[in-house]
Amino acid sequence: MCVEENRRSNEPPEYRVYRLLKKYGYRLTTAESATGGMIASMLVNVPGISEFFEEGYVTYSDAAKVKMIHVNPDTIKTYGVVSSQTAEDMAESAARTAGCDAALSVTGVAGPDGGTEECPVGLVYIGCFLNGKTVVTRHQFHGERMAVRTAAAEEALWLLIKCLEETE
Repeated sequence: MCVEENRRSNEPPEYRVYRLLKKYGYRLTTAESATGGMIASMLVNVPGISEFFEEGYVTYSDAAKVKMIHVNPDTIKTYGVVSSQTAEDMAESAARTAGCDAALSVTGVAGPDGGTEECPVGLVYIGCFLNGKTVVTRHQFHGERMAVRTAAAEEALWLLIKCLEETE
């Protein structure tokens, strides 16, 4: 089933993630900033997910990204915390730190404050590391803070599904 067919089904994406992780025996971690643990929360709705999801990181501050998952501080300094490079570094660093095959990362501006012309409210970068390859997507979500965070968390799961399905 392709990602677009999955999106049209009534099955929540975290259940599809679970089935794919189980199929391949992959272990997953998360590194969340703007979503503040929402991806992990969605995953733990699935009975049995603990076989594949043992830990996730909420790295809300720059310092936490460096301290907890070992993001290179020069990445944040050079490109900014809300950037494709930071999302990539977060995903790769989280996977390395947790010893996992897969990792999802999210960095962005949920709002309502904090946006700039270059980095507006709703701008989110999502990283997906899988077996040594990292994909980063850029999104401009709209709505209030919770809507941005929810959309980012769901989109992260869909990105993981896409990456996992491409291995089939």
